[in-house]
Amino acid sequence: MRQAADAESGVAADPPQVPLRLSKLAFLFSALAAVTAVYLALPVAARPAAGTHAAAVELTALDQGVLQQLNAIRKLHGLVPLKLDPSLNASAAQHSNEMGADGYFEHNSADGTLFWKRIQQFYPAVGYSYWSVGENLLWSAPSVDPTQAMRMWMNSPEHRANILDPRWRQIGISAVHLDAAPGTYQGLGVTIITTDFGVRR
Repeated sequence: MRQAADAESGVAADPPQVPLRLSKLAFLFSALAAVTAVYLALPVAARPAAGTHAAAVELTALDQGVLQQLNAIRKLHGLVPLKLDPSLNASAAQHSNEMGADGYFEHNSADGTLFWKRIQQFYPAVGYSYWSVGENLLWSAPSVDPTQAMRMWMNSPEHRANILDPRWRQIGISAVHLDAAPGTYQGLGVTIITTDFGVRR
């Protein structure tokens, strides 16, 4: 798969993995997608400037349950728990809301912005020698709970790899419920969840 790159800054991203999409089954329908991107040891001057869009962290019960279960799984595998980051949380919230409003399900934004560039607008790389982000997406029936969401992700190699990636230190989570979502969602009631993983040092 072709590698994505920003020619101006010489920053390359790991090639996104092919999203896994699960078929619809009656009213319990689901879809998943996972990708990662990384900057390695870039001089500060070479990194593109990005604004900060940190927002107060507000979690729904579903978000909190996903975070608790995800960290429990990481602990079982000897990995450090992830801390909720306001910047990543704002990135996840923006993407879940946009996908629901515009009726699409993709890592890249509706305007074609690559997923890692979108996240970078909220979670800047400036001032860090190492910056890496990943993302898991899910849409499902409105009744989806944290256990079901985590089971779907853990049963997918790409999503499991993101959840168990030892690099991650921070996360943002946003679950959005819609009674009748357009486009891809065919006017059905859905829950869309975005989890944005990150590390910078």
